[in-house]
Amino acid sequence: MTCSHISRRRFLQAAAGSIAVPRFVSARALGAGDNVAASERITLGSIGVGSRGSGLLNGCLAFDTAQVVAVCDPFEHKCQAAKRTIETRYADRAGKGNYHGCETYNDFRELIGRDDIDAVVIASPGHWHAIQAVQAMKAGKDLYSEKPLSVTIAEGQAMCRTVRRYSRVFQTGTHMRSIAHVRFAGELVQNGYLGRLHTVEVACPGGREAPVEKEVPVPAGLDYEMWVGPALMISYTPHRCDRLFGWMHCYNFVTGWISGWGVHHMDIALFALGKDHSGAIEVEGTAVFPKAGMNDTPISWAVEYTLADGLEIKYSESNNLHPSGVRFKGDKGWVFVNGSKIEAEPASLLKVAIKPDETHLYESKNHMGNFLECVRSRRDPVAPVEAGHAATTLCNIADVAIRLNRRVTWDPAAGSFVDDSEADRMRSRATRSPWMT
Repeated sequence: MTCSHISRRRFLQAAAGSIAVPRFVSARALGAGDNVAASERITLGSIGVGSRGSGLLNGCLAFDTAQVVAVCDPFEHKCQAAKRTIETRYADRAGKGNYHGCETYNDFRELIGRDDIDAVVIASPGHWHAIQAVQAMKAGKDLYSEKPLSVTIAEGQAMCRTVRRYSRVFQTGTHMRSIAHVRFAGELVQNGYLGRLHTVEVACPGGREAPVEKEVPVPAGLDYEMWVGPALMISYTPHRCDRLFGWMHCYNFVTGWISGWGVHHMDIALFALGKDHSGAIEVEGTAVFPKAGMNDTPISWAVEYTLADGLEIKYSESNNLHPSGVRFKGDKGWVFVNGSKIEAEPASLLKVAIKPDETHLYESKNHMGNFLECVRSRRDPVAPVEAGHAATTLCNIADVAIRLNRRVTWDPAAGSFVDDSEADRMRSRATRSPWMT
């Protein structure tokens, strides 16, 4: 794998550097033609270029205002595939036979140590999000980071502090905020068209079981030590690094789909409620876990939250009674929404025109485009770090209540559980040396 060597001194200098706005460079210097002004172009590095990371990479490549100059992944073949995609796209755009301007790395520290990169897109496995994001921000980079924001509550709190301390632009990958009908559903809620809101029902796909797999040799081209990183080292198996069937359902790395998938719809709920910076108060729930196999996160769950104002949020895996999405229920009607559709009762709610003097939610028409615009303007994007943390925290405190098998009380202002040292210990996890947020 091609790897640019950056000295430890240079990396530490970048990490300790002063707060700065992005360093834009000319389109001509980057070999991308002259169709975009120098002040418009943002240099990007991408960490994690697997299935989800490739999708985000294509999103970046759609914008002339951005230039991807580096990719990082512990899988060599993923890095090389991303490099080919990038260089082919830029060669075609410039009308040239070839283009060479994307470096590959298997250690993210070398990518974020480059002083010619303005912003970083993180789509690595969830157990890496917080460490990579915090170190990137300390190195002066703006961030687009995939959901869930973090694995633990404490990690999310550290990310929030770092964003504000270093004046970084941070977009959480809860992209449904950038869908027009999701925004409209929230405006119906906030402007009282449902009457007095009393219940919010949130559902997402449930978790997955998987059979036990035997340990096999780590394949050539994978730096498995780097892939595992801060998590407990466990043996490599054929599906260990698989997002849909492996690590996403393994508690050693994440919390499971109760957070990894559910945070999308929990975020819709908070977006509509206008409660990005608060959380649940009383939480209790139950779950069904795999009885055997390599996965150990919830398959199904039923969780109830009671917020300080009495509003109830009911959270479960999607099923015949609760389709995947969010249903807001008031005494004058309801609205159901997910990433692909919106429904309401009465149906006339869908014909409402939000008036100019009523509440309008943050309008973003493209999640990556909104991030890039905010890198230039230095304003917060549609899904700032605090919003990502609030939605992820709701999912994580559900997991805490389930695993303790009792009610817990969460204080969002204090960022801790109320008079509950046992629950508070579950706000964080031990990490392997030398990794820490």
